[in-house]
Amino acid sequence: MLISPAYAQDASGAGSIVMQLLPLLLIFVVFYFLLIRPQQKKMKEHKAMLTSLKRGDRVITSGGILGEIKLVKDNSDEVEVEIAPNVRVTIVRGTIGSVIRPEAANDAKG
Repeated sequence: MLISPAYAQDASGAGSIVMQLLPLLLIFVVFYFLLIRPQQKKMKEHKAMLTSLKRGDRVITSGGILGEIKLVKDNSDEVEVEIAPNVRVTIVRGTIGSVIRPEAANDAKG
């Protein structure tokens, strides 16, 4: 006989392809809900925080410098921050890691 036995297995090939792709789809769904979606939400919150910066906010830069915003330049990515008495530096908004709200500082002391 010259006919290969592989032809007999061809009938169930479509079902096995779906079963082989199912774990990959499941992994993608898990990655989306555990990694991608929370990261997008965090980026959106950070962007909203950067746009709501105002004079007098205490900020921590991503480099670890603590300071108070003295000037927010409109239509610019730059913010002037006082890091020590009479020492002002101009930084880019994107380097601000977090804002320390005054009410949060008061709650920590009490």
